[in-house]
Amino acid sequence: MSTAGPGRRAFSVAIYARLGERVLVIEHRRLQTWLPVGGELEAGETPLEAAARELREETGLVGRFAPLAGALDGVPPGLIGYEEHAAGSKGTHMNFVFVAQVATDSITPNEELVSWRWVDRAELGALASPLNVRQFGFVALDARFE
Repeated sequence: MSTAGPGRRAFSVAIYARLGERVLVIEHRRLQTWLPVGGELEAGETPLEAAARELREETGLVGRFAPLAGALDGVPPGLIGYEEHAAGSKGTHMNFVFVAQVATDSITPNEELVSWRWVDRAELGALASPLNVRQFGFVALDARFE
């Protein structure tokens, strides 16, 4: 749970683009760590709409957000979890985490992307990133689509 005070709060999304047994991680310029693609929801967007938009804007990838096997009724396709974290001056991010299937590992980066990697389970486990990034990455790799 976040330890941030009562300052700004924002809804955000994180997206694990998955191709086979690998997921995409990007190097976050300001934080200098590896994270999934993501960003804040825009006014009027659902988390699923924001996830599709952020994935496309940052990487050029079009993801397939499919229902997950065993998901409860009403859970958005591809939603694998929720977490909160302090985001510095941006306050607390209330973060919806998704997995999306993609058809290619070819990235068309926007100006936000410094570098990226497609990682398998072993590489993910050794990644220099926050623990929950690796944990959600494993969930994304284990997710089974209907």
